[in-house]
Amino acid sequence: MENKETSSNFIKTIMEEDLRSGKRDAIVTRFPPEPNGYLHIGHAKSIFINFELADQFNGRTNLRFDDTNPLKEDQEFVDSIKEDVKWLGYDWEELHYASNYFEEMYLRAVLLIKKGLAYVEDLSIEEIREYRGTLTEPGKESPSRSRSVEENLDLFERMKNGEFGNGEKVLRAKIDMTSGNMNMRDPVLYRISHTTHHNTGDTWCIYPMYAFAHPLEDAIEGVTHSLCTTEFEEQRPLYNWVVENAEMDTQPQQIEFGRLNLTNTVMSKRKLKQLVEENVIDGWDDPRLPTISGLRRRGFTPESIRNFIRETGVSKGNGAVDKQMLDHFIREDLKLKAPRTMSVIRPLKVVITNYPEGESEMLGAEVNPENPEMGTRQIPFSREIYIEQEDFMEDPPKKYHRLYPGNEVRLKHAYFIKCEDFVKDENGNVVELHCTYDPETKSGSGFTGRKVKGTIHWVDANDSKPAQFRLYDSLILDAEDEEDVDDAQEKTFMDYINPNSLEVLDGFVESNMTGLKPNDKFQFFRHGYFNVDPKYTKGDDLVFNRIVSLKSSFKLNK
Repeated sequence: MENKETSSNFIKTIMEEDLRSGKRDAIVTRFPPEPNGYLHIGHAKSIFINFELADQFNGRTNLRFDDTNPLKEDQEFVDSIKEDVKWLGYDWEELHYASNYFEEMYLRAVLLIKKGLAYVEDLSIEEIREYRGTLTEPGKESPSRSRSVEENLDLFERMKNGEFGNGEKVLRAKIDMTSGNMNMRDPVLYRISHTTHHNTGDTWCIYPMYAFAHPLEDAIEGVTHSLCTTEFEEQRPLYNWVVENAEMDTQPQQIEFGRLNLTNTVMSKRKLKQLVEENVIDGWDDPRLPTISGLRRRGFTPESIRNFIRETGVSKGNGAVDKQMLDHFIREDLKLKAPRTMSVIRPLKVVITNYPEGESEMLGAEVNPENPEMGTRQIPFSREIYIEQEDFMEDPPKKYHRLYPGNEVRLKHAYFIKCEDFVKDENGNVVELHCTYDPETKSGSGFTGRKVKGTIHWVDANDSKPAQFRLYDSLILDAEDEEDVDDAQEKTFMDYINPNSLEVLDGFVESNMTGLKPNDKFQFFRHGYFNVDPKYTKGDDLVFNRIVSLKSSFKLNK
């Protein structure tokens, strides 16, 4: 993978100073997803930051699954995350699971109890919430807070042994119920969950909370810089408290950066899961989703995603990025790579009445005019072709330069044709055009006679391949940015769904489109960049996903 130096940013500056001062002798980062869903473009930013920064300092990055909540986690998600990280172009130094540390986490919790810094709580979750107070009012201490160390040790062991039901007891840290930081008001460290775990089976029925487990995991693995998004900033004091009071050998430094939001895009795992479970979309890899698997299936490349994230930079801000910026980078990546060819997605038949019946010819064209090294292709041409329905109008407006009765246009790579007549069906729809061609105007012949203003694309009606085209629009409408959608009430969230986000059309591609593989990419003249759909393309049944259109008003500010 090509490694481009990330621009200077505050995290990079911290790492440089830590190495220069001798505070750290190496850089160790980690990407720690919870396997409770598929990764999305926001996770790609975290992957990029952790792996790229460590690599620039000759450090290392671990992949660690924060699998401390068996109710929501599944092996399917573990497998998909591994695939996505590798597809993005990264490889981890070590693979870890938080669940592999459950024994040590338990022992560290016991240590906190022995030090008088943790206690077993009898209050319900609702009562704990009430006792915690508000942002303007201090919390009050639970009656359980005064338990002896011996009683807490006994109760915690009984929790571990399965003597209590779900929700009957929790283990809480004993910190400060009057703290201005709500996270420090005796947070829950362990809860009971009689649930089979994907990795540890039924060995455990108590599970550590993320806020307790995560700092321990970082310390166990020797992580130097624990990089996370800004919503964890208020938890940093608790992170440091756990590492210090659990007497860990190493002290990681938590650093927060702004998360990546895209306009009109849902980035919440919970809402993405709702879309999947309610069959609103076609699974986690639906090309309308911002999941890595969805972007991959739509046709985005790892290079385009990395370049997009590199351009967005690393900062504390959480502002939404225009989705058109991501589209810009896939266009830039594919313009020299993707073969160019023609497809007709809304076919209208054209009969060239003065072309000899039963004859055909092969016309030559460059595979990619911007990259001559890609060579040439041969395109069949005969008496009957298909053009786009939108390229003919019976009664056109001014400045319409395509086909209409009496008008002449150029067929891309072929000849001039002139519309002489047309045929309608019983509903008044135009179903066939009758045209004539001028054999002197063959493309590449050097013809310098009359000029025409319009050029349209086509495919041969007798020698082409049927194909399905899936055109996508934003899944979410009427939202200023992703946070508007994520903050919407559950009952209103589905109101944001665009009912016209997918259009499926049946048309044709050139007959030279043979031997195609899933995720092959092409530029279809005038239509945009397309990807061979890996889910629905079977044998000769070709299905193409439109990645992006060819043009956009978006301009990258330099």
